[in-house]
Parts: sequence; C-alpha cells; structure tokens
Amino acid sequence: MTIKNEKITCPYCGTPIDKNANFCTECGKKIEPLEEKNIEEKNIEEKINNKEKKAKSNKKIKEHRPMSSISKTIIISLITFFLGSGLMYGLIYFFPIINDDGEITSYRNVSITDNGIAESVAKVYDSVVVVESYNNDTLIATGTGFVFKTDNSKAYIMTNNHVISNATEVRVTFTDNTTEKVTVIGSDTYSDIAVLSIDKSKIISVAQLGSSEDMRVGDTTFAVGAPLDYEVYSWSVTRGILSGKDRLVEVSLNGTGNSDYVMNVLQTDTAINSGNSGGPLCNANGEVIGITNMKLASSSIEGMGFAIPIETALEYAESFISGEQIERPYLGISMYDLEANTLFRPNNNSNVTEGVYVNSVEDNSPASDAGLQAGDIITAIDDVKISSSAYFRYQLYKHDVGDEIKITYYRNNQEHTVKVKLTSSKPTA
Repeated sequence: MTIKNEKITCPYCGTPIDKNANFCTECGKKIEPLEEKNIEEKNIEEKINNKEKKAKSNKKIKEHRPMSSISKTIIISLITFFLGSGLMYGLIYFFPIINDDGEITSYRNVSITDNGIAESVAKVYDSVVVVESYNNDTLIATGTGFVFKTDNSKAYIMTNNHVISNATEVRVTFTDNTTEKVTVIGSDTYSDIAVLSIDKSKIISVAQLGSSEDMRVGDTTFAVGAPLDYEVYSWSVTRGILSGKDRLVEVSLNGTGNSDYVMNVLQTDTAINSGNSGGPLCNANGEVIGITNMKLASSSIEGMGFAIPIETALEYAESFISGEQIERPYLGISMYDLEANTLFRPNNNSNVTEGVYVNSVEDNSPASDAGLQAGDIITAIDDVKISSSAYFRYQLYKHDVGDEIKITYYRNNQEHTVKVKLTSSKPTA
C-alpha cells in the first residue's frame, strides 16, 4: 500500500511541501503547524464577527435611545413655528409623535391652511371711502373715512376733523371709483371727529361697529385707508396688534408742533401713514374699534399708530347727527406752560417748578369770580397734577358745563385752593 503524503503550500514562497514539514525545502523558512494556524485564523474570524455584532447592537440601541432634551426642544420649536406662524398656506407636513420617553412612535399628517384676515377685510372694505377736501376748487387735504350709519334717507360717514377743516367742499370716492359731494354736518377740533352725510342710495356698504373696551392688548387689528398718494394706494390694508389702551398722547391742534391738548387713544403697531387719517381700525372680525389718527404720530415714531376709541367717536358723532352743539366748560384765562418758560417764571412763585402760569384773567369769567389772578400758577384740578396747558385742558374738558371743580394754585409761594363753577362760552384757555 502506498501512503500519499498530503501537500500544503509554503505561505512564503508558494512551493508545495509535505503537510507535516517543519521547514520549506525551497526557501528554508519554518512552517507553523496547520492546526495552530487554523485556530489563529478562527480566532481572528471570531473577533471580526464579534465586532460586527457589537456594532449592530450599538446601532440598535442608538436607534431606540430616548431623545436628548435639546432634540426635543428643536422638534417642538419647529412644530410650534409652523403651526403658529400663519405663514404657510395649503402645505402638508409630517410631524413626529413623541412618547413620554422621547421616542418617535409615528408621524402625524398635518395640513396647515391660513387664509389670513381676508374675510374680515371684505366685511368692512366697501364701507371705506377716500375723503378729498377742497377750498375754492383747490385740493387742500386728503384722508380716509367710512360709512358707519344710515337712516331712512341718509348715510353717515365718519372721518377726522383735521381732514376736512378749512374746506369749502368735500368729496368722497367709493371702492367702485364713483365720486360724490357730501355735506359736513358736524365737526370738533378737540375730539378730531367729523361726520359727513350723503344720500343713502349712493353708498355701497355700512361698516359694523365693535367695542374697543372688549379688546385685549395683543389682539389682532387691521386698518384700511388711503396712505400717501391716494390715487395709487387707496384701500390699502395693514395688519398688526393692539399695543396699548388708554394712552394719553399730546396733540398739536394748529400745526405749530406745540402741544395744545391731550387725547386718550388706542395704540397699535398696525402701519398708519399720512392719508390713513379718519379710516377704520378694526378687530379680527372686521368690526370697527377705533378711528385712525395720523395727527398723533411724528417722523420720529415708528411702529406706533394711534386711534380714537369708537365709543368716544360715536358720542360726538351722535351729537352732530342730532344737531347738538358741543359745549365745553369755560374758565376764562390765558396761560402758558411754566416748565417751557423758565426764564419768565415770576419771583413771587420761584419755588414752583411745574404747572401753568396764568397770564391774564377775563372780567366776569368763572376764574375772576373765583378770585384767580394773573401771576398765579395752577398746579392741579381736583387734586390731579397739571404739568402743562395740554393736560390742563384735558382735565378741564372732562367736566360738563355747570360742574364745580377744585383748583390748586400758588401765589407768593403759598399754596391755595378754590372752588370754581364752570360756565359755557367759547374757551380762550
């Protein structure tokens, strides 16, 4: 019997040699036993397999590891942004649903549709008019107004007094581009409200009135008007929020820039530009809650618009419609702001730094009857401090004709108080 030796290949030179040979007959290098080599190769293979298994295991753990707080915050922020921004229209998003452990369990199909306030704008849009004021056929001012009321034959349009003051003729243009002459049935300088009338058949729509008192700071507001060039930008819509209520803002009535009066108004960041004056400020439902008033703004103000509350405006408008005259209490003094005229502060009241200086007192006026004299400094009305003539008028005009008020004043550096009964006359204060 012939025994056939098994052959292997020298791992160094490739020469066939006996399986049990310890050295290669060709290159002379020592040959490792095959069994040990196989064991070593097996160990290496097992190590590789173990590494792959460990990697797979780590990957599986990582896939099921709860989200970090940062990851949760990012996802929640994204969800909040897309749902709350109102910037997306008709878009579909797949938002993750996260369990208590922070794991994504599934995805929710979310469709975001935001139509803005288009329906609310449409509700008031056709009631808004462009107001043009003429003096002897010369255009002297433009602004905005809106139809707020009708009766059996007439429709009534509200706007600002400063839009139509000094006009000999006023015209309004509707959204269908028809222009009509209107009649000014009443206006008032201090409230800055004016009411125009027109035949009821000429109008397109009547605005729905809301309540400024029910509004909360942060609620949506929008304005419709004719800013800047009315021939280009008429019926522009701007949107914002109610920024504040019961703001006391000083007003210049004669265009000199000096503060003559103080108005209690609404504040909004809704863009209000020159030409918007007299137009409606509306809530999100398209109801009028104020009358925009550009006269309260200035070139140094940005993002701060003002509007007369609708309740105040209606009080004056109804008086105009019913034919009542606006009567304000009369005191009978001329005055200037003490703080603004420190060089002319009288020596006999040198200790007083704030108030209004009585420059003169009319004969037979409530002021003279109460004993007020030129040189007195009025510092309070009904214990409310007075810092300027604008605030003096604001406090005085809160009262009605026939009311009795308490005036605090200084004379010869001594404080005095006096009761004054107000009468009705054209105020010169």
